[in-house]
Amino acid sequence: MEKTVYVRLRNRIQVRPQASVQLKDIALIIADETLYERLGNLSIHHVSDHDRNIIVIDIVQVIQAIAAEKLQLDIQAVGPSQTIIEVIYKKKKASTAFFLLIWFLLFFGAALTIMNFHEDVSMQTVHQRIYTIITGKVEKKPLLFQIPYSLGLGLGMIIFFNHVFKKRLNEEPSPLEVEMFNYQQDLDRYVIMHENKESMKNLDDH
Repeated sequence: MEKTVYVRLRNRIQVRPQASVQLKDIALIIADETLYERLGNLSIHHVSDHDRNIIVIDIVQVIQAIAAEKLQLDIQAVGPSQTIIEVIYKKKKASTAFFLLIWFLLFFGAALTIMNFHEDVSMQTVHQRIYTIITGKVEKKPLLFQIPYSLGLGLGMIIFFNHVFKKRLNEEPSPLEVEMFNYQQDLDRYVIMHENKESMKNLDDH
């Protein structure tokens, strides 16, 4: 009697160069204990120098590897039909001078953006008018409004991005993290679609 094995591929994993990728690395397996150990240690792919930094493994390759064991299993694939293997190479650490240069560029770029925006909407004039309406006095530099506004602007950005340096304020993802997640999802879909096109082309050539 055939035993049922459930296999669910992970969306993406990261490995080092020359790594041997086993089934347990790229998939969640539901099977009895003896089968789990044997199937989990199946070698699915070995990262070589010819591989690029992105490798796509299809569920068909996984099923073929399991079927080669001739265990008379009923393989049930659930979830994604492909998994992406990202090969992580050692990166050179950026120098302190380069880091400071980037930091200054971002800092002054953001500062100029905020100042240009306030100039476009005449924020100083608005503060002057609000000050005059409330106090009845004309003041060219209404610091009573400008200082709290500046502090509130910085605090609002901290709350919006949900980070104080590396510390997260709460578990809710920031809008930037959501956008990065959506970008990563779109990138993964593109890689998978491109890989499928290349595979179909190779089959047509044969």
